[in-house]
Amino acid sequence: MPDTNPTPAVVIERTFEAPVELIWKLWTEPEHFKAWYGPEGASIPVAKMDLRVGGQRLISMEAQTPNGPMQMWFTGEYRALDEHQLLVYTEAVSDENGKAMSDMTEVRVEFEALGDRTRLVLTHVGIPAESPGAVGWNAALIKLAAYAAAHQDA
Repeated sequence: MPDTNPTPAVVIERTFEAPVELIWKLWTEPEHFKAWYGPEGASIPVAKMDLRVGGQRLISMEAQTPNGPMQMWFTGEYRALDEHQLLVYTEAVSDENGKAMSDMTEVRVEFEALGDRTRLVLTHVGIPAESPGAVGWNAALIKLAAYAAAHQDA
């Protein structure tokens, strides 16, 4: 019997004009991640990443809204790491101490080397395709492309 209530997911595929080693580095090193993550106008003052299976993540995002400044925290755990190929982690809205305040979702990022370019497939399970989260991911990946172009020597 077909699943009549499939789990929502955002799936985004992008090709970056940068080698897979660079895209991996920009995704997994906190100082680089802070520079591109989030929608336009957002800043990432905190990016703690214990990059190992079972390692914890804690990310803070700040943005100006029509109602004033907003700060959000996200926590999660790395579930799978295959350098330059696969990154899987859980994610939930949290408090500043990493205590989850929403259901956990799963982010799966697949990296494929295409010579000097990189194909990336991002799947965020638990986020509807037409959600603000999907809009945020698309905006962040645009920023990642620009950041990668400017940091080819990183």
